[in-house]
Amino acid sequence: MRTGRAGRAGQYAALLAYLVFLAFPFLWLVSTAFKPPRELGSLHPTWIPKDPTLANFRQAFDEQPLLHAALNSLVAALAAALIAVVIATPMAYVMARHRTALSKAATGWVVVSQAFPFVLVIIPLFLVLKNLRMIDSVPGLVMVYVVWALPFALWMLVGYVRAVPAELEEAAAVDGAGRARTLVSITAPLLAPGIVATALFAFISAWNEFFFALVLLKTPEKQTLPVVLTHFIGAEGVADLGPLAAAAFLATLPSLVVFAIIQKRITGGMLAGAVKS
Repeated sequence: MRTGRAGRAGQYAALLAYLVFLAFPFLWLVSTAFKPPRELGSLHPTWIPKDPTLANFRQAFDEQPLLHAALNSLVAALAAALIAVVIATPMAYVMARHRTALSKAATGWVVVSQAFPFVLVIIPLFLVLKNLRMIDSVPGLVMVYVVWALPFALWMLVGYVRAVPAELEEAAAVDGAGRARTLVSITAPLLAPGIVATALFAFISAWNEFFFALVLLKTPEKQTLPVVLTHFIGAEGVADLGPLAAAAFLATLPSLVVFAIIQKRITGGMLAGAVKS
């Protein structure tokens, strides 16, 4: 009994330590964003600003085109997430329902491709975009984001499709529903949480992406928000810490807001009781 309680206490302690580890950078970022210059240079920094100010946010917007860069990031992230999900959903359904040697090989390749570093794929992608005359363009960046997000989206959706009992589709077929009607009326609603979750991860990945945008976009008016954030760092590597923290804090908000809105849809047990045992 005591051993079990000690084990649970240890688990809770480890979980709490992990949460603190994850929350520390964000909380420190928020604190820094509201600190005046004299507190930023203090030898004894504090968690809570003694004299909070919005000057860092005003300075950040005055120095860099944050709204325009955020719009570029939003367009690229939304387009990439939508296209990736539209392409990956039917592919995932085929791979999950028809477990042939080819589908197993494709699934293995998808998993292996996630280990490829950015540097390995940027040169061929750059050459392809150059031949298509899509270098230094947001559509070209969207194409790259789709290519990069598609394997992970496909891998996620295969798992969600396999979680949908095939007996539901068989029962619909017995009742006279055609293949298209079954997919639209039975399978698609049950896959909706998985599709939403996959789109969320694709959106966040594209919104936070830096390396591809840095290499492919050269025109300042087309640069995304992560690239613009680097402009707060001077030529000698000295960062304008207050405005940088304020801009970085604003850049994290869309991901948090999107997740907060749709996290209720990403729940388990939606299929409980769908099939009688």
